[in-house]
Order: sequence, then structure tokens, then C-alpha cells
Amino acid sequence: MLLAWFFLNSDVGLGFVKGFSEMFEKLLGFANEGTNFVFGSMNDQGLAFFFLKVLCPIVFISALIGILQHIRVLPVIIRAIGFLLSKVNGMGKLESFNAVSSLILGQSENFIAYKDILGKISRNRMYTMAATAMSTVSMSIVGAYMTMLEPKYVVAALVLNMFSTFIVLSLINPYRVDASEENIQMSNLHEGQSFFEMLGEYILAGFKVAIIVAAMRLALSP
Repeated sequence: MLLAWFFLNSDVGLGFVKGFSEMFEKLLGFANEGTNFVFGSMNDQGLAFFFLKVLCPIVFISALIGILQHIRVLPVIIRAIGFLLSKVNGMGKLESFNAVSSLILGQSENFIAYKDILGKISRNRMYTMAATAMSTVSMSIVGAYMTMLEPKYVVAALVLNMFSTFIVLSLINPYRVDASEENIQMSNLHEGQSFFEMLGEYILAGFKVAIIVAAMRLALSP
């Protein structure tokens, strides 16, 4: 309740939500330029609205995530936020780090980053990592939600959902973390790849996500 009030009613919370929302609105504007270039007047006329306005921006956001990951900016951001979260939720740094990285990278790429340490952690920690990853939505999808809902509600929901998962996990899966297990090493996802190889990979991954969402929508809408 306090977090909901903070993000939706307090000046500081509203400022954070507004800044985050404005940043994503600019990114969606850039994505819209690419959609206009490829589909032309279809986008201007509002044709195929869900695909062009909601799903196509996923490709741009996915490419942006890949660039930030490749230049090593994203891992620094994830580690910093994960460290701060661990001080708030009382869980290990790895679990907090995982919640933030799955929010930004997405579930599949997120666990690739931990491939060297997954076999070394306890079952309780593995359960927590799986649950926090399942409770988040990748930033490449967040842009799609922001085209359908007021951005401030999307941002508030992301944060509240993440913290509510931590609360539930502390009740159903309590455990203590050994200090020797707290060393977080994120694998280099693009080792041996050139910039454009990486970029092409993320662009295709984003387009696959867009097509999968469209297919699911077609199948589940009747």
C-alpha cells in the first residue's frame, strides 16, 4: 500500500514514474519512425494497429537492450540496482540481481547470463530465482503495455509486482544465504561476436517475440 501510494501520489514517486514514462515514450517514438519507414501510410492511417503500434516497437527495444548489453553498460546498472534491492528485501544479492536482470533482459537471456553458476546454487535459491524471473515482464514488452495503458500504471505495476514476489517468497521459501555464495559473476553473452552480429541477433529475437505474441493473440482471441 505504501509503495502504491509512493509511486502514484507522492511528488518523488510521481517524478520517478513520469521520468521513466517519458523516456519510454521517446523510445516508442523512435520505434514508430522505423515502423513508418517500413509500412508507410498503413501506420499513419491506424491500420493493423495492434501489430504496428504495439508489437513492432518490441524489435527496437530488443535491439537497444542488445547494444547496452554489448557495451557493458547494462550489467553495471543491473548489479547496482540488485545490490540496493538486496538491502531492502533481505535476500541474497544474486536473487535481487536476478529479479532486475530478468526484468531488463527477459527470462531466457537472463539465465544464459548465469550459466556458469546455476549448477552450484542450492535448490531454495534456484526456486527463488525461477519465481522472480516468472513474475517480471521484459522491458522489450513493457513498451507494448505502455501503448495500451497509461505509462505510470505500468511502471508502478512492475515495481509492486517485483516486491510482492519477494514478500511471498520470504514466507513460502525462507532460507539463509552463505556469504561464500554471494560472489556474482555475469557471463559475457556476446563473447566472440562483432557488434553487428550481436545487433542482428537481438533484432531477430525481438521480431520473434512480436510474432509469438501476435500468434498467441490470434489463437486466444476467439
